[in-house]
Amino acid sequence: MTNNNYTELSHSDDCEKYVNQFIQEFPLRSAEIGQGTVIKRALPSRHKRMIGAWCFLDHAGPVTFPQGDGLDVGPHPHIGLQTFTWMIEGTMMHTDSLGSKQLIRPKQVNLMTAGHGISHTEVAPDTETKMHAAQLWIALPDAQIAVEPRFDHYPELPVVEKDGVEFTVLVGEFLNTTSPVSVYTELLGVDLSATESTKTRLTLNPNFEYGFMALEGTATVNGHELTEDNMVVLEQGVSAIEIEIHAGSRLLLLGGEPFESPILLWWNFVGRTQEELKIARDQWIAQDERFGSIPDYEGPRLEAPAFPDQMRASK
Repeated sequence: MTNNNYTELSHSDDCEKYVNQFIQEFPLRSAEIGQGTVIKRALPSRHKRMIGAWCFLDHAGPVTFPQGDGLDVGPHPHIGLQTFTWMIEGTMMHTDSLGSKQLIRPKQVNLMTAGHGISHTEVAPDTETKMHAAQLWIALPDAQIAVEPRFDHYPELPVVEKDGVEFTVLVGEFLNTTSPVSVYTELLGVDLSATESTKTRLTLNPNFEYGFMALEGTATVNGHELTEDNMVVLEQGVSAIEIEIHAGSRLLLLGGEPFESPILLWWNFVGRTQEELKIARDQWIAQDERFGSIPDYEGPRLEAPAFPDQMRASK
């Protein structure tokens, strides 16, 4: 998906609420992608810019729409990151400038490594009527920021159960279970779901920072309420957490070691300097071969917004 910062909607002015030394909560905000699809954005936020290398998190849906009216995101570029799509409900066709074409189905992951540069589209099939997904970006470390682009599809992810909770390990290692998804930094991504209300205690890596988002329903994290409208973040130093998941709820847990260096995130690009981001923008406008093309897409390419005078680095 694309990051249309210039179309963000108004959001809550609630101040960041610190609940103890290690935990903070903050409200999500609304943003717009594709053809008017409104999503909830957790990262980046003025409250928390990154969780490990996770630098972007959108929650789309659950939403139902007429056939032919699904998400249609035209060709757009990326550099310096990996896009990570976790599909919960519905289907989406990914097509990119490498020639990749992959339909993603529920409980599958698409991982696109942009590196030096790539462009892609995301389009719901004409017969699709539902969408529920989490779209994330992973900042590439300095040594891999300009790697050759690639695309990987993961049709099956490992699942483990504990205390009535089903844990799907999306990235990294959790409960002695390791995901096959290939990333460049120490990261964790886990989908937690429960059909009945239950409590569980999780052992965490105190060197990681963590974030919890409710994809469906509600929960409590160490007694602090988690809803579909907020995010709960744990800073480094937490080695265990108590979670109560309410019946029919689904959570997303992210974690990672704090990123090695500040990043600049603008539009669909991640870099270290404004100059490299501006060069990428100019090359996209000029239809430079850096980003290739997607000849099968019949609609227009996404236009790059105006370039800002100054940016604030995230870490």
